[in-house]
Amino acid sequence: MTDPALTELADWHGELREQFPILTAHPEVTYLDSAATSQKPQAVLHAVQRYLTTENANAGRGSYPWANHTTALVERTRQRVKEFLRDSEPERSGVHFTSGTTEGLRSIARDWLPGHLTDGDEILVPFADHRANLDPWQEARRLLAGQGVTVRLRELPYQESSGDYDHRALAGVVGPRTRFVAATHVHHVYGGDMNVHRIREAVGPDVPICLDAAQSIGHLPVSVNQLDVDFVVFSGHKALALPGSGAVWARNAPGRGGEFRPGGWSGTPNTVGIASLEAALDWLDAADTERIARWTSALGTRLTEGLRRLTPYEILGCQISLGTESAVQRRHSIVTFRHREIPSDDLGFILYSHGFMVRADNLCQAGTDKQDGSVRVSLHVYNTAQEIDRLLAVLTTLGQ
Repeated sequence: MTDPALTELADWHGELREQFPILTAHPEVTYLDSAATSQKPQAVLHAVQRYLTTENANAGRGSYPWANHTTALVERTRQRVKEFLRDSEPERSGVHFTSGTTEGLRSIARDWLPGHLTDGDEILVPFADHRANLDPWQEARRLLAGQGVTVRLRELPYQESSGDYDHRALAGVVGPRTRFVAATHVHHVYGGDMNVHRIREAVGPDVPICLDAAQSIGHLPVSVNQLDVDFVVFSGHKALALPGSGAVWARNAPGRGGEFRPGGWSGTPNTVGIASLEAALDWLDAADTERIARWTSALGTRLTEGLRRLTPYEILGCQISLGTESAVQRRHSIVTFRHREIPSDDLGFILYSHGFMVRADNLCQAGTDKQDGSVRVSLHVYNTAQEIDRLLAVLTTLGQ
């Protein structure tokens, strides 16, 4: 069954795809690795060129017009991030630019979290998400241990069969010494929304929650008010901006830990990356993230429904969320699978020989190793139903 979104949004999608020069210049390849990094629309490339050729200067360092314009760009983009995240209290919250999600999470772990923990406190962290959302919290524990403060890391309960947190088991993990939760918005392997609202219900209104939103920003509407989290961290390069750009949004709520300030001297910001981020957020809002979510979800369903008919393949994650008529929450942009006989690395090379660029390895998932390799297809607004159909045709041939 064809998802009606693919028909309803066909004209809208056709106009948007034409705005990605790298794709129109290379019609012989199909890019299916947007969870690693996204392609850039012409509007972002124009914004970068315009900045570099008309007002490139350091921010907060000079009083001449180019420097003033760059300083204004940085501050304007801070406000733009808050708007994009539907922040209803922008006068209190803060936005700090980073090189990406990994640096942002590590900054929170090193510069903010230790000051809010005492001996015997506990934090909940994901042991089966991206390593970038586990390693920083382990590092924070080691730093505190060196100061004589013992903090316990407790595993956020997880259901491997569904690719979601085990929210029913949360009650047995949350305790009176729970002081902080690190979670993921959309899983980078299984593509599922991790239902963060259920974590909030379990821990109560006072425990800070830090959200890795690397796979949701730019793919679906994100509202910090609805999520009720205290930190949102994301990478600009996965949201149509340049590599080396990203941000930490901090609620700065007095009752949940207060203000976040990155430690150390603040050097020169990545101003060209910030310029690209502003342009990317403008482009995404104009395109409408709600429509982007509908489009990529429909493509993901088209792929999973095709894979389900191919017995040599195993689709990872929740099996009851695959179909068009599924009553449970469907996946966002990501479909990961294995061939039961062909090693994933080999399958990745084979697919590239047919023009498909996919991710084929263990996907940086904490708690796994190379033998757990898989092939990940990750989509964005520029992908087409025809690309999915061609991929399925190749996979069908390999499965025979």
